[in-house]
Amino acid sequence: MWDAIYDGGTRRSCASMKNRVRLIVIDDHVLFREGLVRLLAAEPDFEVIGGGASLREACRLLSERPVDIVLLDYDLGTEQALPILDEIRRMPSPPRVLMVTAGMNRADMMTVLDHGAAGIFLKHSPPAQLAEAIRSVAGGEMWLDPRTVKPVIEGIARNSEAAAPHSALTGREKAVLRGVLEGQGNKTIAAAMNLSESSVKAVLQQLFARTGVRTRSQLVRLVLERHSHDWLADDSELHG
Repeated sequence: MWDAIYDGGTRRSCASMKNRVRLIVIDDHVLFREGLVRLLAAEPDFEVIGGGASLREACRLLSERPVDIVLLDYDLGTEQALPILDEIRRMPSPPRVLMVTAGMNRADMMTVLDHGAAGIFLKHSPPAQLAEAIRSVAGGEMWLDPRTVKPVIEGIARNSEAAAPHSALTGREKAVLRGVLEGQGNKTIAAAMNLSESSVKAVLQQLFARTGVRTRSQLVRLVLERHSHDWLADDSELHG
């Protein structure tokens, strides 16, 4: 099982939360939506408030009761998710949004993150991973499926050969950064690089200091938004 991208190297279990996580599901495929509602309703720490297929239904559900997490498909038939994301951002106490989608290209992924989405989950992933993703997002973390991020990284590497000179990341920093973007925990990154976990943590602290961020999720967003071409290029230094 792949790991979520998470802040601070630790997970906050929903068992420690006083209340159950309140959810709504917005997806225009009725069978998928109803099946997902039944699946999540069986989780003892989730409360599924309802489901809908459109912006209007989402707004209605959000106005009726407090909601913690919105599970949102990107393509809603004749509508797309961006108006819902914008509407949610304007709420006084907005819920967090986890995109649940069959797939997204890099431009769409960056767009939903820019509009406030807290994560992206692929529909064909195992159901247990969706519960894990919801708990991570409910705990203030970011969830990115490595299968959505890896093609982005590979595309960047292919397109970066003629790019401007890279900013001064060391090979070790680039390798750790790629591991974070692929959803790997410190232990997995350390094993792949033949380093200790403490060394990986030290590199992460260097990256945090370099970028001015404090968490992994902030680092991921910053890299994908601003530094993908210079920090993720596949050059010989990466393996140095």
